[in-house]
Amino acid sequence: LYFHETVYNGTNAADATSAIVAAPQGANLTILAPQNYFGNIVIFNDLITLDNNIHSKPVGRTQGFYLYDTKDTITAWFGFSFILNSTDYQGSINFIGPNPVFVKTRDISVVGGSGDFFMHRGVATLRTDGFEGKYFFGLRVDIKFYECW
Repeated sequence: LYFHETVYNGTNAADATSAIVAAPQGANLTILAPQNYFGNIVIFNDLITLDNNIHSKPVGRTQGFYLYDTKDTITAWFGFSFILNSTDYQGSINFIGPNPVFVKTRDISVVGGSGDFFMHRGVATLRTDGFEGKYFFGLRVDIKFYECW
């Protein structure tokens, strides 16, 4: 699965799928903070597609938040859910964990779900699929379930 994010930058309200909701003192809510965005908190509601084309038919949404928690590199800590509403799958998958942005592949925990994914556990591997500056990125997410009820 792929999710696509466009961060609100003060001029793209119609296209934005996320927004900075908290920033360090002296920073603002439309420009990511200096020193590797440390202290910014972002809320998002992004499209999920089956391929890396943002214009493909969505199969759901990614809803959650991340916060930048390191000064010496860009690292975000994620808490989010995939809300799937395709004809094949209904329900949510919940994720939590760190996202060291410059690591090619990084794993986060699958900590539960609902509907077709009730009580699922496992690991999701994130891979940056594309980005444009500070305001757009796409993530490929490969999910491996290890425990299902």
